[in-house]
Amino acid sequence: MSHTVLVVEDDLDIRQALIEILEDHGFQAVGARDGSEALAFLLRAAELPCVILLDLMMPVMDGASFREAQRRDPRLASIPVVVLSAYQDADHHAHGLDAVSVLRKPPGVRELVSVLRTHC
Repeated sequence: MSHTVLVVEDDLDIRQALIEILEDHGFQAVGARDGSEALAFLLRAAELPCVILLDLMMPVMDGASFREAQRRDPRLASIPVVVLSAYQDADHHAHGLDAVSVLRKPPGVRELVSVLRTHC
């Protein structure tokens, strides 16, 4: 199994910070700026990531639309998703996405790494 995490986040600074944190903790990390870019990456990837860290509010294709497309593709449907959200009621906004976990922004490093290690 891959130890790669796909970080889907439109804010460049947040995306780069998450990738750096993950790499510092032994993960490989790949970034995508929105759901459309993430989906394109997954469809051409030879090796799929062990987990997807997914923001909800993004331009072009938001997190919910990405998750809908991901679940329709048999090759991608089983990749676990951890939702990352700035919403106060992040659990409510992630309802129906079948996420394995929902983390509020900014996530604590220990909590983030622990959740991701469960799936990688």
